Amino acid sequence: MSNIQTNKPVIGITIGDINSIGAEIIIKTFLDNRMMEFCTPVIFASNKTINFYRKLMNENNFNYQSIKDFSRLNHKQVNVFNCWEEEVQITPGVLNETGGKYAAKALEVAIKCIKEGYIDGLVTAPIHKNNIQSATFTYTGHTPFLRDAFGANDVLMFMTADNMRVGLLTEHVPIAEVSRFVTVDNILDKLHLMNESLIKDFGIDNPRIAVLGLNPHAGDDGLIGHEELDTIFPAINQAKHEGILTFGPYSADAFFARQMYNQFDGVLAMYHDQGLIPFKSLAIGNGINYTAGLDIVRTSPDHGTAFDIAGKNIADPDSFRQAIFTCLDILEQRERYALQTANPLKKTVLDSE
Repeated sequence: MSNIQTNKPVIGITIGDINSIGAEIIIKTFLDNRMMEFCTPVIFASNKTINFYRKLMNENNFNYQSIKDFSRLNHKQVNVFNCWEEEVQITPGVLNETGGKYAAKALEVAIKCIKEGYIDGLVTAPIHKNNIQSATFTYTGHTPFLRDAFGANDVLMFMTADNMRVGLLTEHVPIAEVSRFVTVDNILDKLHLMNESLIKDFGIDNPRIAVLGLNPHAGDDGLIGHEELDTIFPAINQAKHEGILTFGPYSADAFFARQMYNQFDGVLAMYHDQGLIPFKSLAIGNGINYTAGLDIVRTSPDHGTAFDIAGKNIADPDSFRQAIFTCLDILEQRERYALQTANPLKKTVLDSE
């Protein structure tokens, strides 16, 4: 951890779209001073943005220190890292170019700071996939952007909650194109990422992973599509051969309706809504999004920008707060895993005489 003096991790928090609920859920989370016992928060935004929402929410008790570098980091209160100085028009609930531009700017500065070792973990407030597009941001969301920013071969969008963990084979891909991504290699890549994450990030020694089918009834033995027989079954068998405890493919509706997820440590869904609709329905407030496969720890709430309620001071901070706690838990677990595996005892053969 970068903060040796206090043993509290320094957690970077990006503001997200400045016209969304991002600032509101961040302020609500850190109004509770007990959060300062667990981490030192650094919000990547601007003083003016935070002050705008502090006034709008009538939360004058929300105090922070403004910093432009980490020499003035205050471990006893919230820090706001000023990413821009110019006047910016904030229009809560309005989807426009400004919201995306400054969301990208905050993200860019935060990534630079985590690469330089000033922050230990990253929690991102929601961005809008369309208005953040620019010459330098051509991604469908945080997950692929972070993959490239940190030079990872692949990453896994891993939705986690107390009662389940669901990873996605495909993320923001149109339904009409999903099947072409359902390949043995792609499934194996995601299973390896999930298995490694469950061991290193969640402390599960021999994780059990369920794989969902692509088609209704998992294809019904080829009656409703051939992806299960041609691709998913072979991938599962190969994963087992490589030592990953993998089971399936399961029919998605029955799998969640019968609460079969309770028997597994992770579930691999084939596409976005197949995994996220049941996850968000069943996680109820404590679900978060984790990017597995990165050298750094990044989490986010499991919801979007919610422009329809932005600026109304009714946004629920529960998922964002849980994203902070999960980030801290994974940082701690990674440290524990590193210690446990740093100097493994060499196997010795005792000669019997």
